[in-house]
Amino acid sequence: MPFAYVDIDLLDRNIREIARAAGNKKIRVASKSIRSVEVLRRIMRSDDTFQGIMCYTATEAAFLAKQGLQDLLLGYPVWEPGGIRLLADLIGEGHGITFMADCLEHVDHLEKIAQERGVRLPLCLDIDMSANYPGLRFGVWRSPLRDWDHVRPVVEKIMNSKWVWLDGIMGYEAQIAGVGDLVPGAALKNNVVRYLKSRSIREVALRRQRIVQRIQELGLTLRFVNAGGTGSLSSSRQEEWVTELTAGSGFYSPTLFDHYRSFRFEPAAGFAVEVVRQPRKDIVTCLGGGYTASGAADRIKLPKPYLPAGLELFPMEGAGEVQTPLLNRGKSPIGLGDPVFFRHAKAGELCERFDTLHVVSNGVIVGGYSTYRGMGETFL
Repeated sequence: MPFAYVDIDLLDRNIREIARAAGNKKIRVASKSIRSVEVLRRIMRSDDTFQGIMCYTATEAAFLAKQGLQDLLLGYPVWEPGGIRLLADLIGEGHGITFMADCLEHVDHLEKIAQERGVRLPLCLDIDMSANYPGLRFGVWRSPLRDWDHVRPVVEKIMNSKWVWLDGIMGYEAQIAGVGDLVPGAALKNNVVRYLKSRSIREVALRRQRIVQRIQELGLTLRFVNAGGTGSLSSSRQEEWVTELTAGSGFYSPTLFDHYRSFRFEPAAGFAVEVVRQPRKDIVTCLGGGYTASGAADRIKLPKPYLPAGLELFPMEGAGEVQTPLLNRGKSPIGLGDPVFFRHAKAGELCERFDTLHVVSNGVIVGGYSTYRGMGETFL
């Protein structure tokens, strides 16, 4: 200890449920939520529903391409010229990699490097899917391409280029996919979020439809129209224009995914730390454990004690850099040297802390999957 693990029985159950939730759409797997080549391969081999990977950096995409994974989409823009050149050369060798863009500057930059390398580059446009209401922005600050008036100049720029072409579009409705609506002790807020989600679902679908139609009217054929995330599979799959959905966090199902009314996946991954102190009969202190998730800083980003049942973080200490005290309200006696199992608040970020995911089946360790870190790679 400390060590990280993945329960493949629960992982496989989540894989089946996500494939079922996709309906008749394909699933592009978000690698940032997995961060293990062996887990990615297990998912991709499991069902024909899973086609393609959404990557998060140029160097990660190059790494995955060299591992034999195919149909790679950069989920975020790349500006650093070395990374673009690296991917351009791989595309020239026959690898399927698509760049993300959301402005004229991105297109100009990619076009210049494409010409330099002598390779045509496929592009995907990231469409803003947030909702603006009086006094409230419901969503995230992501892309400046909100409607057709913003999208059209970029599409026309791509159409007039000899070095790039429009491969697809994506739109991540974070306000639907990434916001829980069954948070304990927040009944009023949950009701407001559900109302805003239902309203936003209709608006997102209409905005995406209009943009796809306008692109088609210009005589372009899109290879893919990507939508959603784990938290919005049930709504995004209803859109006629959408060809594929993105899913990532649901495979491991971290604690942030405990608070959705529309679905529930199994807690397939976590970590364990060792009890090294017992300052009081009902208190144990663990070595390490302060693996806090990214995003706005609040308590829901802290790792959550999982097993044995009945353990709680102290509000004034939380999960610490080198020690984590826990109040034991459960019935299980815990002594020095015992493991305490935690679940991370987010999915793939856990893998940045560990070289290996111990593979567990039926309560027994049956192998190990290397994380990116275990393969000597860190990308952000």
